[in-house]
Amino acid sequence: MARMRRLVLLPLLALVLLAPSRASASPYVQYGVQDDAWLEYGSGTLSDRLDRLQDLGVDIVRVTLDWRATEPTAGTEDWSTIDPIVQGLHERNIAVLLTLYGSPAWANGGRAENVAPSNGTAFAAFAATVAKRYPFVKKWEIWNEPNQRRWLQPTSPAVYTRVLLNPAYAAIHRVSPGSQVAGGATAPRGSTGGVSPLAWISGMKAAGAHLDAYAHHPYPLAPGETPTSGGCGHCTTVTMATINRLLTAVKRSFGSSTRIWLTEYGYQTNPPDRLLGVSYGAQAQYLAAAALRAYEEPRVDMLIQYLVEDEPNVDRWQSGLMTADGREKPSYETFRFPLTVQSRSGRRTTLWGQVRPGSGAQLYVLQRFAGGTWHAVGTQATTTARGYLHRVVESAPGTRFRLWVPAQREYGTVLTVR
Repeated sequence: MARMRRLVLLPLLALVLLAPSRASASPYVQYGVQDDAWLEYGSGTLSDRLDRLQDLGVDIVRVTLDWRATEPTAGTEDWSTIDPIVQGLHERNIAVLLTLYGSPAWANGGRAENVAPSNGTAFAAFAATVAKRYPFVKKWEIWNEPNQRRWLQPTSPAVYTRVLLNPAYAAIHRVSPGSQVAGGATAPRGSTGGVSPLAWISGMKAAGAHLDAYAHHPYPLAPGETPTSGGCGHCTTVTMATINRLLTAVKRSFGSSTRIWLTEYGYQTNPPDRLLGVSYGAQAQYLAAAALRAYEEPRVDMLIQYLVEDEPNVDRWQSGLMTADGREKPSYETFRFPLTVQSRSGRRTTLWGQVRPGSGAQLYVLQRFAGGTWHAVGTQATTTARGYLHRVVESAPGTRFRLWVPAQREYGTVLTVR
């Protein structure tokens, strides 16, 4: 759906401290993935692929439910593709975010699926049908990147709100009052003929949008952009590096209680993308930094990695945790065990990370590379109940750390302090 995917061992253990989590950190943030094509057509069986997601430790999976494919003619439904995926995720206790997208020809005068339906009645009816079919689904997203012409025409926040968002919001809440429905799902920029996410938010407010969360895709717009730096200084795009623009705009338009869902994000890699890709190491580094960025923002509830596996056509998206032939990139282990620098002051460095999967506190060992081998930093430690860890250590630039998770007999990707 979208586009573009390491000190010397301290002599005294007293120098190794556990640090408290930030008081302002999000209590809710979930980390997940989206890869509709891989889920449907990837190697092995669907059960194999769902087991892999469980092994990754995903909290949630974003799945696109194509209205056109599911209801090709009015009143005639085909659930054969979507049912095994949604039900399989539910059986593994993986939450599902369902994105409703795609107009059937019968609902929009025979035009392409990115053309809005003629009115909101049929879309509302479909949304209600889906909510009844999947009562365990509690997170919903209406459409995909409607601020770009390739995904919605007319590319109008008023049309989006009146014909798509508000009818579906009302229908889903009527069937499933405990659900949360996200609007927006905006791309980081409008592109040719589109609307910037900031203008889109304002337009939705003017049109009287109803939503529980605002969804956005804060992709970087250049390979040199990191989750915390490199975004444009005075423009209307919204990337992870400039996420405060989104937080401010949503608060202004919809209030501080409106949640933020980051439902697509990723860095393409080189190889194979020599134009827009970053190195495998950089992708892994940025993945962990983005996870921390989401964790530190109390209004952010979700960060979705796009993709699981690179698309085979190099002209398409190469942001997977695996290559197109199924080989794991370093980012695969980073997703399971993210570890990054949260702050530095002189030689004092605060490390942040998480151990996935698993429920409850997890045992781990922080290791540091010195004298040609890896050494434990202190003793085996325990994460928080949600798998998070904070460690304050002494380090210098070039120091390398990694996590060892005994229960899974796995090492995390190496982190180099810069």
